[in-house]
Amino acid sequence: MSKICIIGGGITGVTSAYALAKLGHQVTVIERHLKPAMETSFANGGQLSACNAEVWNQVATIRKGIKWLGKADAPLLLNPSFSMHKYSWLYQFVSHIKDYEANTIQTVKLALDARYRLFDVAEQEGIDFDLEKKGILHFFHNDADFQTAKKVNELLCKGGLDRYAVSPEEIKQIEPALKGEYVGGFYTPDDATGDIHKFTNGLAQAAEKLGVTFKVGTDVTDVKLKGSTLQDGGVTLMIQPSEESLEQFEAHTIEADAVLICGGVNSYQLAEKLGDRVNIYPVKGYSITVNLEAEPNKENAPWVSLLDESAKIVTSRLGENRFRVAGTAEFNGYNRDIRADRIFPLLQWVRTNFHLNACNSVPWSGLRPMTPNLMPRVEQGRHPRVFYNTGHGHLGWTLSMATAEIISQSIHQQLAG
Repeated sequence: MSKICIIGGGITGVTSAYALAKLGHQVTVIERHLKPAMETSFANGGQLSACNAEVWNQVATIRKGIKWLGKADAPLLLNPSFSMHKYSWLYQFVSHIKDYEANTIQTVKLALDARYRLFDVAEQEGIDFDLEKKGILHFFHNDADFQTAKKVNELLCKGGLDRYAVSPEEIKQIEPALKGEYVGGFYTPDDATGDIHKFTNGLAQAAEKLGVTFKVGTDVTDVKLKGSTLQDGGVTLMIQPSEESLEQFEAHTIEADAVLICGGVNSYQLAEKLGDRVNIYPVKGYSITVNLEAEPNKENAPWVSLLDESAKIVTSRLGENRFRVAGTAEFNGYNRDIRADRIFPLLQWVRTNFHLNACNSVPWSGLRPMTPNLMPRVEQGRHPRVFYNTGHGHLGWTLSMATAEIISQSIHQQLAG
């Protein structure tokens, strides 16, 4: 039995811990917050969306970004101020336009595998996370976008996705709560939605039953590697109480056979300490969670998950009394401020598309860990005892169960060899 330390208790850290524990390893998850899934895995769009697997590396994305410069309410917002990290990321983003088709197909396949695994584990472990298997409906307001989407759909289906075109009349049949006018859409019947925070914490409890230890309220201050080969020894982690810690313990070390970095946007800095370059940039997203109990007609909230192409907004129904609306992409460094001018478009979108006022809602922002090619980094580092499962971008939950399986098998084989 090998001792493995995971840095980060978000969705990738917890799924990885569960997978490694299933393989018989002794796992410790180090998390600076007091519970798992308190950052990017807290209040995302709620979609398990293989249908959203298209990577962003296209000339069209760049054109839209330039067009939206200076518009505070734009779906894609780039702060043009200079940052070497940001502009090196953007340069690499452009260099991966050539990989758009291959990476989109690969992402679809990962998402389909992950979806199967997540449903299976959730059923086995009895995890309640407001799961709704009602599919995802992607709709369009103009014919130009709809025609472009037909080419994207062919690519997604090439990866194995079951997704088909629907007429404006079929859109209203699939989700009667919609009140707008739409030219057409695509429906993915096997995609689903749920509460990522509830799922992650439910899986963490299942992992604890398998022997996983969660050290919450704990910061990793340094990681020391013993030599440069597998034979040289293990890994030493220096830990101390985080700012949130309820337990003021003395700073000390933890010995492990391997370390797995699942640090989200902080993986960039952690990798530098370990001699690796993992070019992850934080791309901020926003959400609102509408309290439907405060709505006079809560039956006007949709149950089918939606994706509005022009607004870049997604929705999910989280049980009887919550409705999640999320979207936007903001390139603005590690700033986590919740901006009113970015929340307002979400509120306005709800009022435009449904008979809801959304006045009683909770705003949130999170930083998506994006790689330049939008593919997660699931790999061994330069050192044979260092591993990464990070950089999942806007598909962290969607891909998590598949990448956890990949990295756990890689670690298992490395340490057993």
